[in-house]
Amino acid sequence: MNLISDTVTKPTPAMLQAMMSAEVGDDVFGQDPTINALEAKLAKMFGKEAAVFCPSGTMTNQIAIKVHTQPLDEVLCEESSHIYQYEVGGYAYNSGIGINLIQGEYGKMTADQVEAAIKPVHDWLPLSKLVVLENTCNKGGGSYYSCEEVKPIRDLCIRQGMKLHLDGARIFNALTETKESTLQVGELFDSISVCLSKGLGAPVGSVLIGDEDFVRQARRVRKVMGGGMRQAGYLAAACIYALDNHVERLAEDHERAKKIGELLESMPYVKAVKPVHTNIVIFDLEGDLTAAKFLDVISAKGISAAPFGPQTVRFVTHLDYTEAMLEKTLEILSELKF
Repeated sequence: MNLISDTVTKPTPAMLQAMMSAEVGDDVFGQDPTINALEAKLAKMFGKEAAVFCPSGTMTNQIAIKVHTQPLDEVLCEESSHIYQYEVGGYAYNSGIGINLIQGEYGKMTADQVEAAIKPVHDWLPLSKLVVLENTCNKGGGSYYSCEEVKPIRDLCIRQGMKLHLDGARIFNALTETKESTLQVGELFDSISVCLSKGLGAPVGSVLIGDEDFVRQARRVRKVMGGGMRQAGYLAAACIYALDNHVERLAEDHERAKKIGELLESMPYVKAVKPVHTNIVIFDLEGDLTAAKFLDVISAKGISAAPFGPQTVRFVTHLDYTEAMLEKTLEILSELKF
């Protein structure tokens, strides 16, 4: 019962069939029809002009940062954002920019907080040029922004001449809860990264979406980062299948995560559980119980999960985590004693 991440899923038989029957070509020359179809599909979904397929969400985020900024600029994001926590300081390495961290709530920040963080223009300060929002917020426990919450930030960016990028690693999880459309999201951002290898279950792939000029520049940055691929249409076919078949079922993952969270709240070995918004459950352990010890105990009983701090653990539900697995997990967790 693997709850380490929603990236652990394997392609379904139907997805594998779609991959094996894909028509492919050389994508570096723009001649892979399945890649082209995926890019066109997502661009249309979000109401944008173009898109570019990449191996990972880290690459799509880093490309967006590179295109939107110049050296000596800075990016503003919430302190638990993926671009700060889990992308190896790529904003500095790839783009020569600084980062301005904002302390939000459960990974989310407000327009007032962003406005207060924008630096005045002085020779000795970086220029505040880019805001990045993460939706859903991984370290925030799968929390999400609604479009109404994003609009004030978007309006602020327009007034300040700043760009707004969405790290939409789990954007379809967010939309499952808000019931908003991809077109509504697309109206709010200058660029959008969509990951297909998390909740949607594709084996590899993220897509970066924006206007034609942005994507033209993004392709050059992708190439210099080593992301130019050849017959990658086999991967794109899996992504298309995931978009067509695995979005609506995300609600099942959310319901299972909520049931785990509800049980954990009543367990004596749990100190606190973050609100369970989507498919991520993050909880702190009581007393001197460490994450390492807790994970060793549940591993021996067949449950895998991820440490998220010295006394913090994360569970993530996903396509391959079934109702039967949920029932077994609840049984094991309810019987644990420390």
